[in-house]
Amino acid sequence: MDEKALFTGFWVQESKTTSKVLSRIPDGSAYKPDPPSRTAQEIAWQIVCEEKMLIDALESGGAEWAPGPMPESMAEIARAYATQSTDIERRLKALPDSRWSGTLEFFGKQRPSAPMAWSFLFDIVHHRGQITTYLRPMGSKVPQIYGPSYDEPMS
Repeated sequence: MDEKALFTGFWVQESKTTSKVLSRIPDGSAYKPDPPSRTAQEIAWQIVCEEKMLIDALESGGAEWAPGPMPESMAEIARAYATQSTDIERRLKALPDSRWSGTLEFFGKQRPSAPMAWSFLFDIVHHRGQITTYLRPMGSKVPQIYGPSYDEPMS
């Protein structure tokens, strides 16, 4: 298995887990652990926008951070994520090897594409982890991620 296929497999699996976590964010919740923190909905929208930026950058060779306006409801964000995840899987599989092994411009510097993709995946997992720490205080349940959780001991 080549690295692009390995990455795509991890991406697909992680996106399923991210979708599960996003589905647990209560619509309308404004919870955040302290004033400078973002809400779970804001973090969820960042994840959506980061994933779009990454696939666009892998295809075009340049990363541009230009998030669109955040949807009003968490349900809209979850739907956008689900639609985008399916599209990203298709786009990753179609990505020419030359783009995967090439470079992309990220904040004015040329960087190797594959390590940047992995870095983005790890950042998205990090932000997903932030959201999981918000779920119980928002009155929701933490889903299984890499194994059972207190709220979902076995599946």
